[in-house]
Amino acid sequence: MEMLRPEAVTLPADASLWDVAATVNDPEIPVLSIADLGILREARMDEDGTAVVVITPTYSGCPAMDTITADVTAALRHAGHTQVRIETVLHPAWTTDWMTEEGKAKLREYGIAPPTGKATLGPVRVGLSVKCPRCDSPNTREMTRFGSTACKALYQCRECLEPFDHFKVH
Repeated sequence: MEMLRPEAVTLPADASLWDVAATVNDPEIPVLSIADLGILREARMDEDGTAVVVITPTYSGCPAMDTITADVTAALRHAGHTQVRIETVLHPAWTTDWMTEEGKAKLREYGIAPPTGKATLGPVRVGLSVKCPRCDSPNTREMTRFGSTACKALYQCRECLEPFDHFKVH
């Protein structure tokens, strides 16, 4: 299966780099690739032959970035690239809008309620409910705003009584 690449990736060498980087999974949510998550922003071959991959963390203090950087570097070296540079950019800030629909489906299958709606710069919309990823019931409650990581909240389904993470919109 070919990974979805941004339209800007048109050169064969850049597309090849993107495809290699896109095989790296997020260490905190191993069912998601960094492309699914939307943190893989760019892949290009510089004129000097350096393979460059640009990533954006889900938030500025994300502890997974060192592991992701090492994993992308290892994947590129395994693919035969000896000169590798990983650039981390904070602007524009990552948003759940960058997650792929396939990635959101993978979250649901893994037992994490995916983000719903779109991130906004204006007034914050209040979500009426979060569907349980196990039984699809909207009858859930937030147990704590921060779950296993800062980007997730912990919910419980009132129907099947199972706790689950919800990936917050931001």
